[in-house]
Amino acid sequence: MFASSLKPQSEILTKDPVFLFTPTFDNYTKATGVDLFWTYVTNSLIVTIGAVLISLVVALAAAFAIARMKFRGRKGLVLGIMMAQMAPWEVMVIVVYMIARDGDYLNSLGTLTAIYFVMVLPFTIWTLRGFIAAVPVELEEAALIDGCNRGQAFMKVIFPLLAPGLMSTSLFGFITAWNEFAMVLILNKEKESQTLPLWLTQFQTAFGSDWGATMAASTLFALPVLLVFAFLQRRAVGGLTAGAVKG
Repeated sequence: MFASSLKPQSEILTKDPVFLFTPTFDNYTKATGVDLFWTYVTNSLIVTIGAVLISLVVALAAAFAIARMKFRGRKGLVLGIMMAQMAPWEVMVIVVYMIARDGDYLNSLGTLTAIYFVMVLPFTIWTLRGFIAAVPVELEEAALIDGCNRGQAFMKVIFPLLAPGLMSTSLFGFITAWNEFAMVLILNKEKESQTLPLWLTQFQTAFGSDWGATMAASTLFALPVLLVFAFLQRRAVGGLTAGAVKG
């Protein structure tokens, strides 16, 4: 993909592979020169970061309740979270569209953020539950004896130990929301409210595909995910493994 993004169209479509070529950045100029490019970038960052942050806050509270508290319906709630994680969101596109249309929520970044939040929430709760359950309850009890209330014990004792889980779930949520295509395609028809996945489709027309610009756009689209993963990789990989076997 990266190599093709640096080739002219004639060398991309040739029957004979070209391994040595003079790189050109014209494809990147064409990809970023699309109208409203920076609007797409801003919209993607807003809905992705917003969905991830909200899901982390809600999931922390839910995971703590599931891991530490006994209440009626606890097993049913855990089962519901697992079922929500397995449900294919593409099946619900029509229903979500009708709800957004009837409520006048189309072409809204807030609606898109709320949908992405719900999409990444089940996995976030399930993973953080394992990390919270792995923290010895004696540490929390010691904090309560020393004068902390339940909230202070969580923030001062449990929360600092959840860094690997927070990073792994953040990475998963970021990738999920950043790459999502079906919902924004159906809900956000106005260009000012669209995100980068729809930007990628602008280089394919009825008269052919500009593969050079498409590859350049795909490279730019993948770059933020690669940067986030490079920043979080050590804790994220360890967090995914630990969260899968604990709790």
